[in-house]
Amino acid sequence: MKKDKIIILIPVLLVVCIVILAVLILKKKHQNNEGEIIGGADSPTSLVFPVAEESKNADGYISVSMQEAKEYFETPGNYIILDVRRADEFAAGHIPGAINVANESISTEKPAELPDTDEVIFVYCRSGRRSKEASKKLAAMGYKNIVEFGGIIDWTGETEK
Repeated sequence: MKKDKIIILIPVLLVVCIVILAVLILKKKHQNNEGEIIGGADSPTSLVFPVAEESKNADGYISVSMQEAKEYFETPGNYIILDVRRADEFAAGHIPGAINVANESISTEKPAELPDTDEVIFVYCRSGRRSKEASKKLAAMGYKNIVEFGGIIDWTGETEK
């Protein structure tokens, strides 16, 4: 009788161990030191950070929707939210946690506010025009993980002053 229970218990324990191992492997695959895959309602989306070279446009950055960026901001991580509007526009209201470096001040010198060229930098402005210009300039300066996401006019979250 005891031998029968052991014979049944061994395969059950083996299956449990395999399931736990599979979960750990999948979790490691979807969240690793090279970047993070953003999870959607049903499954991960296609956004992987840091920005993969093959996903960059000809100007050296990627563009995502405001909704994709907002979902990413819901998870803690190492990234910068960069508002490239003028200082007066920034002061009137900006995305929480954003820093301000006006597009007009970005030229060929790396901004002091952005010392790490490997950090993920999400760039926005009012409508999306200046964020694209700033993203192109930052990528040309050697910033490797630029993610442009349009304008604050499409932002549905809270703002801060």
